[in-house]
Amino acid sequence: MLHKTRGIVLHSFKYSESSLIVKVYTEVFGLQSYMLKGIRGQKAKTKPALFQPLTLLDLVVYHTEKSSLHPVKEVRLAIPTHSTGSDIRKSSIALFLAELIYRTIREEEANTSLFDFLWNSFIKLEETDEHVANFHLLFAVKFCRYLGFQPQENHSEYNRFFHLREGLFHPLFSSAEDCLDEGQSTLFCQLIKTDMDQLSSISFSPQVRSVILDKVLLYYRVHLTGFSEIRSREVLRSVLS
Repeated sequence: MLHKTRGIVLHSFKYSESSLIVKVYTEVFGLQSYMLKGIRGQKAKTKPALFQPLTLLDLVVYHTEKSSLHPVKEVRLAIPTHSTGSDIRKSSIALFLAELIYRTIREEEANTSLFDFLWNSFIKLEETDEHVANFHLLFAVKFCRYLGFQPQENHSEYNRFFHLREGLFHPLFSSAEDCLDEGQSTLFCQLIKTDMDQLSSISFSPQVRSVILDKVLLYYRVHLTGFSEIRSREVLRSVLS
């Protein structure tokens, strides 16, 4: 059957001489794989450049429950992302976030609240001109809510250390493997409390940004079995340094 759905490109790879397989997080079906035949040919009307990480699409697709790879009838750009494509900081952030989502989401079913969060976040990335360097940090912390391990906002003068395994702030520092130090915990709390539309209130130096991202990824690793290394992490570190 044919279905209309919005979709967010996460990953694509070549298939045969002229085709492409694209991983898309869709509004109607969750995470799905789509085959685009002949798209890499010279006469193709749709070009592979349309399937860059975090491109926002309107799709008309064929979908059957028994298949893991679906054909696409129609595809068009839903919202232009010229700024994200031309700004190396934004494009590096988009690559990192697409990989983060690709390595964490496994749902092959609709999740409206998650889809809306992702869609609106990436529109925000496109529209943000200043203070974009910390966007990925704020996104990664907010994304935890939809993965089932949202950090608790209980930081205080008494609870000064964020415990990675328990997802909340403790009064005592146990070890570097389990806890953030006091300074790191304060910055992590700032990310927890800050909304996506308050990005300009965050001001981290490149060195601090790099350390906090390592801690955020450690938090993911603690809570997600099999969470592998994010390959685009080093690219992002270099671009934002």
